[in-house]
Amino acid sequence: MACYIRSAAPADVPLLLRFIRELAAYEKLLPEVEASETRLHATLFPADHRPVAESALAFWDGEPAGFVLFFHNYSTFLARPGIHLEDLYVRPELRGRGVGKALWLHVARLANARGCGRFEWAVLDWNEPAKGFYRKLGAAEMSDWRLYRLTGAGLQQYA
Repeated sequence: MACYIRSAAPADVPLLLRFIRELAAYEKLLPEVEASETRLHATLFPADHRPVAESALAFWDGEPAGFVLFFHNYSTFLARPGIHLEDLYVRPELRGRGVGKALWLHVARLANARGCGRFEWAVLDWNEPAKGFYRKLGAAEMSDWRLYRLTGAGLQQYA
């Protein structure tokens, strides 16, 4: 049994959307998913500009096993780019086999190859399995920082 990772391609958009919905269901956030195949194509595989995010897929014995989605950010303190891991998801029946670690390592290696000074992500407070997974990889929780967000009408009021 083997795990294989490859960059996502435009033909993978339906699979990516399925994984996004599975992840949202796991995180109890499915009603918040507004993603569509059209939006994913436009942002991940645009014809007229640089993609705003990248994705890779994991396969276990040739079957879709999970995905990772990430994008570049920037550290003014380091004056270097970074990578923010937005989502990492492995289908429940394949967890514990190294698929998540393979996806995470794929992005960590890209961060190093691209000269990034940081590789970071957020984890829901209640998600102990994810927090344990990342601690085992040597990640440190940034407990002094709090995430703030504007969405929907809150963001649009500043248009």
